[in-house]
Amino acid sequence: MIFILLMHPVHDELAGVDLNLVLALDALLAERHVTRAANRLGLSQSAASHALARLRELLGDPLLVRGPRGVMEPTPRALTLAPRVHRALGEVAAALRRPEPFAPASARRTFQIAAGDYAELVLLPALAARIAAVAPGIDLFVRAVPDDIPGAIARGDVDLVLAPTRPSDVSGPGTYQRLLFEERFVCAVRRGHPAATRRLTLERYCAFDHLLIAPRGTLGSFVDDALAPLGRQRRVAVAVPHFLIVPHVVASTDLIVTLASRVATAFADSHKLAILKPPPELALVGFSMHQIWHERAHGDDAQKWLREQIAAVAGDVARP
Repeated sequence: MIFILLMHPVHDELAGVDLNLVLALDALLAERHVTRAANRLGLSQSAASHALARLRELLGDPLLVRGPRGVMEPTPRALTLAPRVHRALGEVAAALRRPEPFAPASARRTFQIAAGDYAELVLLPALAARIAAVAPGIDLFVRAVPDDIPGAIARGDVDLVLAPTRPSDVSGPGTYQRLLFEERFVCAVRRGHPAATRRLTLERYCAFDHLLIAPRGTLGSFVDDALAPLGRQRRVAVAVPHFLIVPHVVASTDLIVTLASRVATAFADSHKLAILKPPPELALVGFSMHQIWHERAHGDDAQKWLREQIAAVAGDVARP
């Protein structure tokens, strides 16, 4: 196997050059005096003289020559180099300088957040209000949760993801997650529905027609997985891709829906819904909401601030 190394032109030109000589050149051209340049660089006079000799050889120019009364005078090449070298060192220093601490009140920045309908409904209203109050220049761009969460955050397609986690979500190298809160499942029907008159048994649960939220457009869900070992099935009469239409459909039909408790609670009063406990035989396991991010953003002050805002909002959501 043959490896070909292609170097950047800048690297080609600087290969083999001691870059400490650039600092020495800046000091020598500014001071026009070897001893003063040595003091500025923290070097001995002999070391500064040696640096000047190396620079003369490297650049093919004497740079500083003796003038009247022993004063060192710059050559035309030195006069051309002095401002350019000083400016270049200033840019390098600025590039390496630690950034100013993140100031939310004056910051202007857009964060890319991936979230599903559930996270948008439960977290986004309070998060948007909180950020508008303390950081009016911060914008939030919310997009759909990608199929490849580790890849998306590693590439920087999104800053973080708000989602229930699966093992594959945090299996990528350098992936972080933080638990926000736990969620459980409930059933919802219209008020006055036959299911709301008494305890919902497994027999009665399976007898009703169901509404399914199928984000990926395929039938089957955690409910059907829980029913299968019991030898039971349900009829899914209507399937929709997101939460928003669910309360409207449930409120105007005899369908029953099994969904996250915070979603059901959000629409219970406005759409006159009754919230019921699922049959205990189903043993439905809830889910954990996390925020997920990559190590590339782990130490960024602005992103740390955003994660703390989300955690604070989630803390309010988690309270009974």
